[in-house]
Amino acid sequence: MSGQYDILSPWADADPMPLKGISPRVINLTGKKIGLYATTKRAPKPILTVVEKKFKEIFPTSEISWYLSTQHYADLQIEGKNKAQFEEWVKGVDAVVTAVGD
Repeated sequence: MSGQYDILSPWADADPMPLKGISPRVINLTGKKIGLYATTKRAPKPILTVVEKKFKEIFPTSEISWYLSTQHYADLQIEGKNKAQFEEWVKGVDAVVTAVGD
């Protein structure tokens, strides 16, 4: 043994393209309509209730709009029988916060 080790990085090569969201970021939430999307799991509603309280403290002129999923999986909600209702809700908000968890 020579006492030397090869060190390998667990990180893959970085993509040279910068990340780009599907929608432009909302810079300031003051006076904006913020959507809270909760799945049917146990944790999202309590988590988002706290988020709503904090938003109201920090951005008192913002409006909160909840969307409570009726489907266990988000993709079923978005593409399923409530698609039109979901799309209408999304059109009416400036930003969406969601939470997941059991």
